[in-house]
Amino acid sequence: MKNEEKNSIRRSQRDYSLAFKLQIVSQVEKGELTYKQAQKHYGIQGRSTVLVWLRKLGNLDWSLPKQYTMANPRESSPEQRIKALEKALKDEQDRNLIYKTMFDIMQKEYGNDCAKKVFTQTIQRLREKGLINLSKACRLFGISRQGYHQKQGRINSRLLELKQVKEEVIKERIYLPRLGTRKLYFMLKEKFNSKHIKIGRDALFSFLRSEHLLVKPVKSYTKTTNSKHWLHKHPNLLKDKKASRAEEIWVSDITYIDTKHKTAYLSLVTDAWSRKIVGFHLHHDLSTDGVAKALEMAIKSRSSELPLIHHSDRGLQYCSQQYQRIQHQNTITCSMTDGYDCYQNALAERVNGILKNEFLIVKPKNITQARTMIRQSIKLYNNRRPHTALNFKTPSQIHKQKIPT
Repeated sequence: MKNEEKNSIRRSQRDYSLAFKLQIVSQVEKGELTYKQAQKHYGIQGRSTVLVWLRKLGNLDWSLPKQYTMANPRESSPEQRIKALEKALKDEQDRNLIYKTMFDIMQKEYGNDCAKKVFTQTIQRLREKGLINLSKACRLFGISRQGYHQKQGRINSRLLELKQVKEEVIKERIYLPRLGTRKLYFMLKEKFNSKHIKIGRDALFSFLRSEHLLVKPVKSYTKTTNSKHWLHKHPNLLKDKKASRAEEIWVSDITYIDTKHKTAYLSLVTDAWSRKIVGFHLHHDLSTDGVAKALEMAIKSRSSELPLIHHSDRGLQYCSQQYQRIQHQNTITCSMTDGYDCYQNALAERVNGILKNEFLIVKPKNITQARTMIRQSIKLYNNRRPHTALNFKTPSQIHKQKIPT
């Protein structure tokens, strides 16, 4: 045990993203977990770490522990106690009869030897509580003590392996709370092999399901584009063209970010080849200034002067004179969808969905807190989250590859 503590990684508050902290606070305040259960479930270090987050970020008053009072029950008579014990004994006998009948039906009609499969776990728990003798239990079920100990050894060995699996999963979920199981398995497969842990993708799905660690899909959609305006719309240049290198095609889009005070709007510029977010800005309204700042940020990160196409929907902000002037000054060719069709800007929509459904999963209090969450989330998205379309590499890994000249 001491060796495990020495080998464990020490974490500080900086290792936990704001989105992760808010997710834990939300689960505790909804009653899904107590703060102690949350610390154990996610492997959070420190006795009062989650309690500190609740006091700082929670919506409830966590300043003082709740006080509980118990009324002193009146003493019951011996006859009443005997009657209550007789009733409890009859209830237990009936319950045991139901359990025995259930096991018999499962074994005879469904071919499920359930009793033997859970026998060792059952006896282990009862022995820990001092409620049953091993020899008697084995005799009642017709199982040898040697067979019991062998089965218990295999179970303990597997439990230790699964404990390591859960620890590795939680390490990644701290940074990527809604990362899918397929990507988790790809990221952790080498670690499992190095530790001689045998677990396949389907087994990982089953284990995470039993530990309530599978992520549920979230779908939401809100229209943020106003394409009914008199400004000039540019043709769609991507109908028969796909990106073949970094900084060849950028896609842009706007998505809403709800806070507890008001709705803000996030502008993103994404490289179509590497899926890397190269520019972003969160603003209070749908004015052109916000999308322009995202584009200017992307231009500053640009490392080549090769031909570049900027693709977006036909929103008022992208058609504005201010936005078009920035593109013209930086020799960027403008491309737009043929109308309000989200499938013609599918990559930008996909990136929006990843950020909102995998990172920004808890509503921030205000825009200041939202900016912090977005900055941390985009850094994790670019540098840590693998993409299936990128052969399970991160956007930054693909983007760093040499750009042809």
